[in-house]
Amino acid sequence: MRLSRAIESFAEHLERVRRLSPATVRAYRNDLRGLTEASGDPDVRDVDLEQLREWLWRATQHGDERSTLARRTSAARSFFRWAQEEELIDIDPSLRLVAPKRGRTLPHVATADALRDVLDALQQRAQEGDPVALRDHAVLELLYGSGARVSELCGLDIDDLDLDRATVRVVGKGSKERVVPFGAPAARAVGAYLTRARDSLLGRAGTSSPALFLGVRGGRIGTRAVYDLVAREVGPALGSNAVGPHTLRHSAATHLLDGGADLRAVQELLGHASLGTTQIYTHVSSERLAAAYRLAHPRA
Repeated sequence: MRLSRAIESFAEHLERVRRLSPATVRAYRNDLRGLTEASGDPDVRDVDLEQLREWLWRATQHGDERSTLARRTSAARSFFRWAQEEELIDIDPSLRLVAPKRGRTLPHVATADALRDVLDALQQRAQEGDPVALRDHAVLELLYGSGARVSELCGLDIDDLDLDRATVRVVGKGSKERVVPFGAPAARAVGAYLTRARDSLLGRAGTSSPALFLGVRGGRIGTRAVYDLVAREVGPALGSNAVGPHTLRHSAATHLLDGGADLRAVQELLGHASLGTTQIYTHVSSERLAAAYRLAHPRA
């Protein structure tokens, strides 16, 4: 079997048997397609360790980050382990493939003042009554107020929202549900969107939808639209267009810890399976503490 066909069969296995999310399956497929392009699509039995190393080496020459290389190594290992189980290959060539150590990079975080200015400006535009402006304000307030992932926010239905309790039920990685709180500004923004904008956006589609946030054509809002919104509204405040919805998630976590929140509580809010994933935000807070010390302490 050709490598490209085996990869498609593997992707179908991930989707139908392991029931991974479409985004995760797409990531596996994209990573492994790079191997097909680098090796010339040989028979899957002919792929060896040297070809895998060449594939990763070429990626380093293109400037790929260590985290990307580690992810591709993991994808290759999963694929060849599956191929051996399916008896498509006799020997797993990825067993001796060494993954580069992931770099521990600090997430990009906006200051509370910068985000306050951005959200205040959006609120002023929303007060004019434009449905898209009302939606945009609600989207950014809820992203920052709940710390939700962009995929979680785009997947929200109206029934997932409880404005009275200021909570929302999200479905995270591994189809795990959690209920997260959000603040009064987000509650006001989402309430204004529901009463003044959502029906107008829904009318553009000419059909009903359970989705909480709608796009300009009336269907469920997509992640690309949210990425563009964050880049357009938050990017200039941070002096960079290379920001996305995760910037608001990172910022929410960091500001909570700066304000004295318990690390375990932040872990629950973000839906992290491991506390170690959440601990990176303590490094961000430590960086801010060190900066303040250097500026203020006479012996710094």
